[in-house]
Amino acid sequence: MRHLTILLFTLLLTSCSTTSDDAGRRWLAGDHHIHSQFSVGWEKTNPPKAIIGGDAIYPIPKNAEMARQFGLDWMVATDHGGPNHSKINLEQAYPELVASREAVPEVIQFQGLELNTPGADHSSIILPHTHDEAEHLFAFESRFDKMESWPTDPARDTEAFMLEALVFAATLPEKPVVIAHHPSRSATALGEYGLTSPAELRAWNDAAPDIAVGMEGAPGHQAAALLKEAAKTEYPAWVFSRGAYGRGYPTLGGFDQMTARVGGFWDSMLAEGRRWWITANSDSHRHYTQGGIDFWPGEYSKTYVHAIKEHADILDGIRHGRVFVTTGDLVSELYVTVSQASAQAGMGGILTAVTDELVEVVIRFKDPDSANAAGRNPRVARVDLIVGEVTGPGQDPHRDEHESVRVAARFTAEDWRDEEGYTVIRHSLKLDEPSYLRVRGTNLVAQLEPEPDEPGEDPWSDLWFYSNPVFVRR
Repeated sequence: MRHLTILLFTLLLTSCSTTSDDAGRRWLAGDHHIHSQFSVGWEKTNPPKAIIGGDAIYPIPKNAEMARQFGLDWMVATDHGGPNHSKINLEQAYPELVASREAVPEVIQFQGLELNTPGADHSSIILPHTHDEAEHLFAFESRFDKMESWPTDPARDTEAFMLEALVFAATLPEKPVVIAHHPSRSATALGEYGLTSPAELRAWNDAAPDIAVGMEGAPGHQAAALLKEAAKTEYPAWVFSRGAYGRGYPTLGGFDQMTARVGGFWDSMLAEGRRWWITANSDSHRHYTQGGIDFWPGEYSKTYVHAIKEHADILDGIRHGRVFVTTGDLVSELYVTVSQASAQAGMGGILTAVTDELVEVVIRFKDPDSANAAGRNPRVARVDLIVGEVTGPGQDPHRDEHESVRVAARFTAEDWRDEEGYTVIRHSLKLDEPSYLRVRGTNLVAQLEPEPDEPGEDPWSDLWFYSNPVFVRR
């Protein structure tokens, strides 16, 4: 009953339309997972002593400058740490973030944290921009980051402690957003999960449905294949799989298996009616030209949010799924609207449809006729419309499959046309049950489904974009 109440509440909360002229909003590119020099290294002392620049190396203003260079409108500083790192964030990282906002005002900058997540891997905590944001982050990190204490306290590394953290986050005057990072990086096989499991993510969403709202669809660390030969000897072989997923099951087209597999975990969440969104980011620590395995923020992956260019509306867009993601600048705008009669809804929204009538799906995107950061001009070769039934609350929290989802249509250039600078696809279909619709696209025409990525493959040759879903209810 509690799950159903949460479901109905979130349905009401997000029942607005999202269209191209919605409240003056536009697509704003960003990155919510970026490390600075305050993601520290540690001396092996007792207690360990922090080494500024010991893990990630760049000042926050440098990250912001590069974000601006690669077309980002917003970013989140998400440093992680260990013993007493909350004090480093409060006393050193935050003042530098304030200075960065002054130095690079073109980029909206949030304070955040890559949480060493109790009972799981990592996650972004994105704080609303308030006068006391630093104190709120300090309170959260000092109390709940599993690596904060010294000596290490096993009681801080439990799933129950993460649920306590989410309950605490809900008590803050302005609620943050939590997004799971690289959720299948520790998976050992397809559907064999590691530190982060389907049951955990469902429990997060149950505990705080307007805070724990999604996961990284495309993880960072995708530039290792571009390292110079001399630098490659410094890394173990598993690093050269995209996303540094080489210890277990690989990414598929650069995306985590929880997202990329049609009928997999993401679809199982959407089938329950959950508002569970995907993002993409750089996880930038050190650029590949300087011996790292990363792209700069915005250089390869972008998370686009439909919002006014201000902190509050960007965070609102993430919270409510007005989001699409792309790699390699394959697209720069994407609208997916579902309509019937005079009613319509876009990404993150809900259309109330009339039984026995067709709904019209309109997909509009911009495929920029310009070079990306690799000096290439990739073209969209195919767009897929994916449709699944919303069957309601599930009984198995470990479920990672959804049988009723299907690729309802595949479109190539002969199926679309140009309209006022956009590429437009129109498609009508009948939905007999409550459903959701989502879209993906690629520069690969022959690869019907994203294939497991081989170590060392060129990330610029295998590009995808994904929309978040539109729900249709009756």
